[in-house]
This record gives sequence, C-alpha cells and structure tokens, in this order.
Amino acid sequence: MNLEEITAVQLSKMIKSRKITAVEAAKASLETIQEKEDKLHSFITVDEKGALKRAGEVQKGIERGEFTGPLAGVPIAVKDNICTKGIKTTCASKMLSDFIPTYDACVVEKLREAGAVMIGKTNMDEFAMGSTTETSAFKVTRNPVNSAYVPGGSSGGSCAAVKAGEVSIALGSDTGGSIRQPSAFCGVTGMKPTYGAVSRYGLIAYASSLDQIGPIAKDVSDCAALLSAIASHDHRDSTSVSMGDYDFTTALCEDVRGLRIGLPTDFFGEGLDSKVRECIMAAAQILKENGAVLEPFELGMTEYAIPAYYIIASAEASSNLERFDGVKYGYRCAESNGLHDMYKKTRTQGFGSEVKRRIMLGSFTLSSGYYDAYYMKALKTKALIKKSFDDAFKKYDVLLTPVYPDVPPKLGTSLSDPLKMYLGDICTVSVNMAGLPAISIPCGTDSQGLPVGMQLIGNCFSEKVLLRAAYSFERKVKDEKTV
Repeated sequence: MNLEEITAVQLSKMIKSRKITAVEAAKASLETIQEKEDKLHSFITVDEKGALKRAGEVQKGIERGEFTGPLAGVPIAVKDNICTKGIKTTCASKMLSDFIPTYDACVVEKLREAGAVMIGKTNMDEFAMGSTTETSAFKVTRNPVNSAYVPGGSSGGSCAAVKAGEVSIALGSDTGGSIRQPSAFCGVTGMKPTYGAVSRYGLIAYASSLDQIGPIAKDVSDCAALLSAIASHDHRDSTSVSMGDYDFTTALCEDVRGLRIGLPTDFFGEGLDSKVRECIMAAAQILKENGAVLEPFELGMTEYAIPAYYIIASAEASSNLERFDGVKYGYRCAESNGLHDMYKKTRTQGFGSEVKRRIMLGSFTLSSGYYDAYYMKALKTKALIKKSFDDAFKKYDVLLTPVYPDVPPKLGTSLSDPLKMYLGDICTVSVNMAGLPAISIPCGTDSQGLPVGMQLIGNCFSEKVLLRAAYSFERKVKDEKTV
C-alpha cells in the first residue's frame, strides 16, 4: 500500500470497511519510513513498538464501534516540540535531547480520542527557530520533491513526512509561518488556525503570544478533518477560546460565488519571484472563474511586520527559554566551577547558534533603557497591523497572497545570511501578529518542478470560509487535471 497516493480520510474509510486493518496501515507507514528516512531525515524519533501496539488497540476499537471518525486508524506524525507522554520530545535541541514528558499535550489527547495512530516525532528547526529545518541539532531534513532543496521550516519534518507518504497527516506549529511556508515548499496543505482555536497546552513555547498548533495534510479535506479533531476549548490553556462548532468538514463545498477576495498589493511588489507571481495570479483567476469577486487593495503596515515580529518573538523566546539552565531538567554541562559557570556552560553547549542569536536579541530589547524604545514600540505596531487587517475584513471575506516570495532555496544557502532568511517571512508573520487563520495550498510549480504555495487569510475564527475557498480551488484544479 502506497500512503503517498491515499488521503487520510480515504485510508480511514478503507480501514472501517475492512479492506485493510489499522495495523497494516501502521506497518505500511513504518516500511515507508525505513525505505526513505536515510535520505529525507523527516523524523527524530520513530516509535515502532508503540505505534503497532496502538494500531492493534485502535483496530479493536473500530470493530467495537468506538472509533467512527474520519481519522480512525490513520498514521500521524507529531512535531517534536509537542509533548508526548513516555516518548522523547527534544525540540531538535541538545538541551532537551533526553527529555521524556510525563504528560500528553492536549492535541495528542485529542488524536487518541479520534483513533489516530502516532508513528513518531518529526524533525524541526531547533526550538522552532528557523525557516529551513537546518538548525536542528540532530539532522538536516531534505525536501521530498528534490532532495537538494530545503523543505522549509520550522515544521519541515512534518511537511516532508506527509509529502513523502511516510505518514498520512501530521501536526506542526506556526509562530511566523512555520506550518504554511514548509507546506508551500513541499507541495502539501497546511493551516495555521486562529490564535486560541487549538490548545497550546503541552506545546513547548517559542513565542507564546504567536505560537499555534495546526494541521498538515495532503489535501483540504484531510486538513479539515484533522483540524476538527484537535480544535477545542481547554481550561489548561488560558488563551484557549470556545468556538462552539468544531466540525470544519461541513465547510467543504465548491461554491464560492460572491466570495469577496482581496489581493494585498503590498505582497506583490518588488522581490516576488516572477514564476511565483504567475502561479498565484493563475490561482486567483481560477477562483474568479468559480464566482469569487477579486479586487487589489493596499493593506498597509506590512513594511513594519518583520522588525516588529522579530522583536516580539525574540523577546518572548528569551523569556521562555530562560528555564533551560541545567538545574531542573534537560542538558547540564559535565564540568563547571560554581553555579553561574554551570549556567553559562550549559546554555553555551546546549543551544545552537540560531537560538542563541534570538535569545541575545530578545534579552537586549527587554533590557533597561531599550524596553520602551524597541519592545513597547513593537507591541504598538502589532496593534496597528491588527487594525489594518480589521479594516480589510470590513470589505473582504478572504485575502489572497503568496506564502513565500520565492521557491525553496538549496540546502546550505540560507544560514549564512540570517537577515535574508528573516525577510523571507514577509508574507506570513503579520498573520501571527494579528492572530488570524491562514491556509497554504499548492498552486503550481516553477520550471524546475519546485512547488509554489498560495496563502488564503481569513478573519478571526473564519476557518470555515478559508476551507471552503481552498476546497473550491483544489477541486477545480483536480477536475482540470482529469479532463
């Protein structure tokens, strides 16, 4: 069985109709990982024994009628910054290389309730800080489309695993585009939900006011099914919001007639690759032919999004990562001369260069004399960015933009120029600053066959509108390919 060609929803239907068992599906996933992992490096931990045991339990549950949902028996991967009880959760860092949580994250509990089978934990940029999955302390993940290129980041392992058919679906986390950008690079579908729609309990924080867990899948239907499984109100997360209706699969219809779509000209200017522009505009035309109403407009404030984002994210990172000091848990240096020397050597040896860079930047912006000059200004800018989106959504239902201004870069070409890497986030970071939902959908390829992704952005808690627009586009493209 080739998981590359079967969606998660299709696979679950096959299992429930007894064409295949959950154990056979898990074995197919593990066999594919064994076949491809030496080249791709999508996973940090593969829990073969636990996955097969869980698959057997799920199969019995399906036969008893306990698991009836669209993900029952489906193999899934989880990004390695999401806590899993009894299974290593490393954040791709030497600092947590031996950390085994004593509890499951809320989303992992939800996956168990849905009958999904967790196969393992995926590689990522260290502590989710990066855009290429090259800052991992353990390995570099490669793009399944072309192994000479990066898969994107920081959820590159999850996106590569789904694209390669190692698993059917996966979870990632998105702080400034970390689900959407690697989804675009790998040619899969990834969604960042509204801030608060999915519990962050058990997510090891990078920037708490920006982080959000979300689904990564082969298509929009799988994405909607996975979001339906993990979205919930959770009293353990003080930012969790009750949405009432969590069945996002009801949004999957092809009718976008009258849907008002705005094209922010701010994201279509200088620096956008011509082939990316061509793919995005062709996708916009498909939505227009389906009945949507498209209009260019100026969003505003986008020039301030990158500096404000990196000040806020780095400040929160420096605060969140303060706990990793070698005292309570995690890595501790072997030799030190006193407590302060132990702190210094542990953090020097335990953190990679990108994490250190962001901790230092954050500590500087929060320091006495610079707090008001940098951090407070960034927070005010964040509020103005949110207002710009609020004004836009008075006129439009959805905004359509590129996910990234270029196609995936080659491995080894990005880390030498961190500033250039940061600037590549221009199309995605403002969504996190405003707490909005957004989805990345494949919309074409360049001359080398590298994927291009389209981003649809919605107002707060308008996931169903986004999924409807994305599904309509996806169905139209699939129909044209079959003609």
